[in-house]
Formats: sequence, structure tokens, C-alpha cells
Amino acid sequence: MTPEWLTARPIAHRGLHDAADGVIENTLSACAAAAAAGYAIEVDLQLSADGEAMVFHDDTLDRLTEATGPVAARTAAELKAVRFRDTDDVMMRFSELLTLVSGHVPLIVELKSRFDGDPTLVRRAAEVAAAYGGPLALMSFDPAPIADLRTLAPGIVRGITAERHYADPEWNGLSAIRKQVLGNLLHWPASRPQFVAFCLSDLPTVATEVARRALGVPVLTWTVRTPEDRARAKRWADQMIFEGFRPKPA
Repeated sequence: MTPEWLTARPIAHRGLHDAADGVIENTLSACAAAAAAGYAIEVDLQLSADGEAMVFHDDTLDRLTEATGPVAARTAAELKAVRFRDTDDVMMRFSELLTLVSGHVPLIVELKSRFDGDPTLVRRAAEVAAAYGGPLALMSFDPAPIADLRTLAPGIVRGITAERHYADPEWNGLSAIRKQVLGNLLHWPASRPQFVAFCLSDLPTVATEVARRALGVPVLTWTVRTPEDRARAKRWADQMIFEGFRPKPA
């Protein structure tokens, strides 16, 4: 059964960030601001060269930091030395995020994947999370690490992140058949997610409605930014992952 905390309050996308105020996504400042405001927090994990789970969204450092190149090419210590632009924040280890939040609000954590079958990140995330007592869920666009999580740490809430068409160039490496499997959640027998986080603009879908209505699996939706988005999310999902405004925490 999926815990009630997963949908009890709005979820701040990559933390409560605002670049204009020097609060950058997926940083300590963004996560601390979300926790202080009473929101659940969504963040992303990338794998360092030495197998550490690091809180960061992009595959490369170029967009947000003063450095360039792949995240995976640097060790955790090297990544900790990289500064984000326009802020004093540095990249966090997953363990540092858990210490910061300390169970005060729920954490929904996306495991980034190259769809290459490498289980290192999910294993490290599960290892770090093993001693954490707060509300925590792990999710991924890739069903393979979520299937792995069932065996590695069945007590950790697991979810699948998805969209309907995978038309963005970032998905060009996926075959048409794989996109069909992902967009229609056809991996369900193997992954057995306890929740779904689906792209707002693609809702509703047959798969998400079956999940909600027939299977009792909650649907989160991303990314909610406008009043129109909120209305759509309220109709077709059980909770929103938001950014750019401050809804009531609960």
C-alpha cells in the first residue's frame, strides 16, 4: 500500500528554487526553503565517477555551474568543489540531503538513468537510504532500477516517472518500441511501481487512469506552473509537482 504522505502536500520541483533570488534548483538552499515552507521535495540523483549519489539533475555541469563536462567524469570530492553560478551553494551528496531534511517533510527522489542496465546508482541510493527514518520515495524514468529496488530495498517506496510520447531529443536513444512500453507503463509486471509521476500535458492516459481507478496507485504530475496547470492536475492526478509559485502546503 502506498503511504498517505506521498500525496498529502504539494511537491516542490527540485526544491523551492528561484534563480532570480540566487536559489538554484537541487541545492541545499532550495531544499531548505521547501522544507521551511512545509512542502514535500522532489530532487534528482546523478552518479559520480567514484559511485556516489549526488543531488543534481543534468548529465553535464554546463547549464548550472561554473564548470563544464559530464557529472559522471568527476569524483564526489571533485563535484563538491564545483560551484553553482550566482550562489554560494555546492553540490550535495544524497546523504547530506537526508541529514538536512531529517524527516521533516517527504522526499521524492528521481534516479537519473542512461538506460544501460547499470545498477550502481540505485544500489548506492538504497544503501544511503537504509538508515533514514523519514518519508522517502525513489523513482526513475527507467523501470530497470525500480525493478531492482523491489529486491534491494522493498521497504523503500518506489515509483515510475513517465510521459506519453518521448518526443524530446533527449530520448532519441530509445527505440520506438521502448517508448511505447514506457509511455503505456507496459513494464508494470516487472517494475511494480507504488506510484506514477506522469507529465501533466499528457494527462489523462489509459495507463494512468487504470493505475488510479483500477489499481489504486496514486498519480503525481509534473510540472505544474500556472492556474490552468493546477486545474488539470486536480482533475487527473492525486498531487502536483510544482514550481514558480507557492501553493498552500497542505
